[in-house]
Amino acid sequence: MKLLKLNSKNIQQLYDRHFYYRRKSVVDKVSRIVEDVRSHGDEAVLKYTQRFDHVKLTAKDLRVAESEISGAFQNIKPEFIATLKMAINNVSAFYRSQVKKPCCIKSEDGILLKEEFRPIDTVGVYIPAGTAPLVSSVYMTVIPAKIAGVKRIVIVTPPGRDGRVNPHILAVANLLNVNEVYKIGGAQAIAALAFGTKTISRVDKIVGPGNAYVTEAKRQLFGYVDIDMLAGPTELVIIANRLSNPDFVVADFESQVEHAGGISILVSTSKQLIKQVKNRVQGGFVIYAKNMEEACDIANKIAPEHLQILTSNPAGVAKMIKHAGAIFLGPYSPTPLGDYMAGPSHVLPTLGTAKFSSGLSLSSFMKTSHIISYSRKALEKVRGPLEHIASIEGLVKHAEAVNIRFKA
Repeated sequence: MKLLKLNSKNIQQLYDRHFYYRRKSVVDKVSRIVEDVRSHGDEAVLKYTQRFDHVKLTAKDLRVAESEISGAFQNIKPEFIATLKMAINNVSAFYRSQVKKPCCIKSEDGILLKEEFRPIDTVGVYIPAGTAPLVSSVYMTVIPAKIAGVKRIVIVTPPGRDGRVNPHILAVANLLNVNEVYKIGGAQAIAALAFGTKTISRVDKIVGPGNAYVTEAKRQLFGYVDIDMLAGPTELVIIANRLSNPDFVVADFESQVEHAGGISILVSTSKQLIKQVKNRVQGGFVIYAKNMEEACDIANKIAPEHLQILTSNPAGVAKMIKHAGAIFLGPYSPTPLGDYMAGPSHVLPTLGTAKFSSGLSLSSFMKTSHIISYSRKALEKVRGPLEHIASIEGLVKHAEAVNIRFKA
């Protein structure tokens, strides 16, 4: 474990060293895979599935059969379903509360201005399953998409060595009425979703976490499709002081580094607590702050995916936080609560992007249309100012499109 003295320069170095996925080797490999899938479709997908997942499939095998989905329930314990339903209820309740009513402005002159929300038609969800099957990512992505009104949701996830998808992933998908699941992972899965193949119809947006190759593929394909974010490995910053329980700090610290590539950072005003944690934890970083204001300033500079505040007045400290994907307050709100059960999606911005982006929400699966309706009287009132602006821009036809309506 390393003691850091953070400033803006070495924060960037920290990201470059521990989180940065855009290594040239990754960029080049993904570029070749993406181009291959675009040119050769299923053939390329099957080739990379055999190469990276060590499974030989045919095009007919790519889509998980309904019998495999229904049969998944035979391979899981009944108590998993009860646990799952609790999580689904919590996540559903949170996202139902985000449903917005369209805004509307009307005037006596006959002006109508509206903003209408419409769901994205098709969404692809990437679910990692290589090092660990991220079962929770299924309901953390699918539920807000469903509540937003997305009609077609497609799941892609790598197959195991037996050529089958993890039964827990299939069970969750089935309970959420997602029956279009494909046995593909990696950059090839992202490319297949973006371009479409003979077997897999293209989607409009791709969401969900993934490794460096998945993330780089999303970056390269943004524009062909929309994406949720470019997420790196999981990250946690813990703000704690001399009153914080060291056992809680250590347990929370270790919970996030349990993820491949995950990193935890303790920011504390207590040298004693820092010493205790350094003696008990391997990996990660600790930062000494002179006071709580400096601790919050450091956290804001890092802008972490997860921020845990383990002080005696966590709500008061949180008022000084400007940048974080999710903020966990107090000793009984550990980060895994957000990973699995609380309600808000665990798909959150990383790599400091919490300074300008947000976690997955209902709006991630929706788009807006502006409705504009003017009467003749209302248009005549703005005719002069509109013509003035059009003349400054040198766009005379813009003005003519308005003026012609008053020549008849």
